[in-house]
Amino acid sequence: MKILAFSDLHLSAPHASALVAASAEADLVIGAGDFCNMRRGLDRAAAMLADLQAPMVAVPGNGESAEELRAAGFAATTVLHGEGTKSAGLRLFGLGYGVPQTPFGSWSCDLSEAEADAMLAGCDTADILITHSPPKGVADVTSGGISVGSTAIRDAVERIQPQLLLCGHVHDCWGQRGRIGKTQVVNLGPGVTWFEVER
Repeated sequence: MKILAFSDLHLSAPHASALVAASAEADLVIGAGDFCNMRRGLDRAAAMLADLQAPMVAVPGNGESAEELRAAGFAATTVLHGEGTKSAGLRLFGLGYGVPQTPFGSWSCDLSEAEADAMLAGCDTADILITHSPPKGVADVTSGGISVGSTAIRDAVERIQPQLLLCGHVHDCWGQRGRIGKTQVVNLGPGVTWFEVER
């Protein structure tokens, strides 16, 4: 299966145009959160991606709630937040929001490590794990040198060992990759990133 994946669109029209154009070659599109900015403009993000030519599976970032993402009218999109789905035989599980809590204030959709751990406990197997936040220790270091990834997400990866963990959130690490056991971890960013995954 040919998968087109991205995170942190943040209403970037040039990135949205590139993603729409690339989607003609995709079997599935994965969006790892933060489609808009500070809970505003989600309808514009949906309009920017309206012409995606493959179905999308998405998780909410800390910039939009799960309810807001589901209500925004993204075409042919399955929103995951503490739940899973199947696509062409692949098992996907998603968890959105900032984990652990961010310092950004009341607009930010965040989870504590305990809340994230509880929501991830329902996942016993997955080929692809989609989270907005990165796992602790991989692609999670800010420009100030602080590791801000999630221990709950890392624990889930170690337990489940999916083929891929696709995330975003930490802009300083866009494009970075690493491994946790058998799992390839990728902090996506808003550009076009491709994956070939065996069904």
